[in-house]
This record gives sequence, structure tokens and C-alpha cells, in this order.
Amino acid sequence: MTRVRIPPVLRTQVNGQKEVEAAGSTVGEVMHDLIARYPAMGEQLMAADGGLHRFVNVYLNGQDVRYMQLLETPVAERDALIILPAMAGGR
Repeated sequence: MTRVRIPPVLRTQVNGQKEVEAAGSTVGEVMHDLIARYPAMGEQLMAADGGLHRFVNVYLNGQDVRYMQLLETPVAERDALIILPAMAGGR
């Protein structure tokens, strides 16, 4: 399984956990398994077209998947995904 680090803003969706595990051989499969385990995450992470929301950044072992193969990026069992929703604010 792949370790998925959850940012503080999304931890209420995963019962307060900082890290969860999800299965899959690609980033997309891992994300869909994560959503199957924690359905409230779906709306936060995925767009209606099945892709990631444009304000959600996903890193695989420290590399932004947008510069790889996005949801088709292969993952291995000991890989780590980090989900980072973009923050907005200011004046």
C-alpha cells in the first residue's frame, strides 16, 4: 500500500489521521481507493471530469505529479503521496 499524508485542513475527513494507506498502482488508483475508504474526500479532491481539482497539488516522493503523468503516474508499494490543497487568501 502507498502512504498518503493528509494536510491538517483535510484531516477531519480521515478521522484526524495525519497519514493513511491506500492501494493502487497509479496515483489515480490510490486516490480512488482513498476516496472509497473516506468518501468525504472525493468532493475535496476530484473534479466532476474525474481529474484532480485544479487547486489540489499531489506529490509523489516529493515530485509534483503535474510534471509527471498526473493520475497515470505509477506508484510502488513503499511510495509516499502528499496531498496539498492550494491556500488562498490575503487582501
